[in-house]
Amino acid sequence: MSRVCELTGKGVQTGNNVSHANNKTRRRFLPNLCQVTLISDALGQRYRLRVSAHALRSVEHRGGLDAFLLKSDETELSMRARLLRRQIVKKTAEVAAAA
Repeated sequence: MSRVCELTGKGVQTGNNVSHANNKTRRRFLPNLCQVTLISDALGQRYRLRVSAHALRSVEHRGGLDAFLLKSDETELSMRARLLRRQIVKKTAEVAAAA
């Protein structure tokens, strides 16, 4: 399983460990990934996603999973999140057409 956030695309970064003697060795900075269950209001279902703690804060700030996915660009989402976004767009269009 890759260490990439499913919503923001944040992944592993690399850098250096620098000692007191200024020796440099390569290291990896891993994202803070959490396995969370988010609820879609439009679809009425729960989805388990592996997202970073930063993305979780962004989802809460934007007003939920649906609002986050609708405001985000489709290129930065994972394939699973893109599918979920398309389903939400389709469902909201159906509800708007029925009203």
